[in-house]
Amino acid sequence: MDTKRALERHLSRVRGFDEPRVELEQYPTPAGIAAHLVHIADLRGDLGGTVLDLGTGTGMLALGVALRSPERVIGLDADPAAIETARENARRVDPPRDPDWVLGDGGRPGLCPAGATVLMNPPFGAQRGRRGADRRFLASALDVADVVYSIHNAGSRGFVESFAADRGWRMTHAYGLAFDLDRQFEFHERERTTIEAECYRLVRE
Repeated sequence: MDTKRALERHLSRVRGFDEPRVELEQYPTPAGIAAHLVHIADLRGDLGGTVLDLGTGTGMLALGVALRSPERVIGLDADPAAIETARENARRVDPPRDPDWVLGDGGRPGLCPAGATVLMNPPFGAQRGRRGADRRFLASALDVADVVYSIHNAGSRGFVESFAADRGWRMTHAYGLAFDLDRQFEFHERERTTIEAECYRLVRE
């Protein structure tokens, strides 16, 4: 895939959740944001080996990475319906090499090849009973990877930077993001809302 625009065009084929689960904070990652982050990671040489997407959901980030032909892509999610959606989206996008779709908890991913890159949009922990969900995912990513790209609520930089530093990691970049999300749950009052977020690039010291 030569350009970011071409990447976004391919990822626009990814469909969202048929029945999103609010308790799992299943909000889709927009194609434009996924294409932007994958393009940045590729330019920095972070996509050459194994890339892991924790909490892959619809498979958007994993499929974006797969279009750049890394050695291996793993998309992991705890929801069987999400894994099936990701598989269907892989057929729509048709990357050169399909990701390996794995059913499992992104907060406890298990074994992962050494030197992997994690690229993820974890739950923000905004729902009742899900407080700290982003912390669990971030801890897992720092345990299994050498480079991490992780999306969080805007204003999380201080926490993420400190959390990473305590584990021997360093933040190299922070990217501001704006998620335009369509109404998908009953408690949403607007047809479309914009969520301000940030993606942080972290490297092991």
